[in-house]
Amino acid sequence: MIKKTILIENKSSITAKNLQLVIKSDVRESTIPIEDIGFLVLDNPEIYLSIPAMNLMTENNTAIIICSNNHLPNGMFLNLNSHHIQQEIFKNQIEASIPLKKQLWQQTIIEKIKNQGELLEKITKNKNSFPFLASKVLSGDTSNMEGVAAQQYWKNFPLPNQEKDGIKRERYGDYPNNFLNYGYAILRAATARALSGSGLLNTLGIHHKSKYNAFALADDIMEPFRPLVDEKVFELMQRYDEQELNTLLKSEILQILTRTVYFKDEKSPLMVALQKTASSLQHCFTGNRKKIKYPQLWNLTDTE
Repeated sequence: MIKKTILIENKSSITAKNLQLVIKSDVRESTIPIEDIGFLVLDNPEIYLSIPAMNLMTENNTAIIICSNNHLPNGMFLNLNSHHIQQEIFKNQIEASIPLKKQLWQQTIIEKIKNQGELLEKITKNKNSFPFLASKVLSGDTSNMEGVAAQQYWKNFPLPNQEKDGIKRERYGDYPNNFLNYGYAILRAATARALSGSGLLNTLGIHHKSKYNAFALADDIMEPFRPLVDEKVFELMQRYDEQELNTLLKSEILQILTRTVYFKDEKSPLMVALQKTASSLQHCFTGNRKKIKYPQLWNLTDTE
């Protein structure tokens, strides 16, 4: 089932009644079944959220995302008791060997670089060297092919209606970095929600290790999916002249969560695909799988 993403930007009161989320603002009152909600994005400092409503959404594995004054996602609440064998899964994850983690990171970076190359080819209509770069990724990416690919990727990323190509990628940089950052934050939350739903500990990554990062594993696993955000931002730059995030643009970016991606024998919305990827990672930690199940982001033969 595809869960809904709710974006609230007005001063509102959010409570729960009869397993329904009740959203009241000065303009209107609306209700929605809590079981239907996958993501609740709160982007106003005067939103009241009741503890019972929060608890019910947490039990439903709804990701509650809080935005800061710059309107970018700044934090989230996730279910910490979402799997029936939580302790066993944590134990397997904590005891995972360094060689296993390096192999999983190698797979992840290969997928990321391949996806970057496919997107560049898709929007520039030109062949590139990214398949070659992906083939050179070593266990643990000790030669930092991720960095080599990123430099080429952003240097050659086309900018619609601009005299020259290339984006200076910065966390707090100028447009379109604000669009990219918003999209990545939403993708991070969706990835964290999927990992939590599979009983995995987001704090313990396979590559990212900062002691200040509570979502290191999400930062690892979201890497191959980043080009979906890049593609959406490229489309928005073509369609709109606006360089500041507004309700329309944020709503457009949130649509990536229902974007179709492709596995070998099926296709899935992104939020469902992330759950499959997270489940496969859990099985890698238990020794039942050797590879993470990442989808193809594009089906180049699909004419939809």
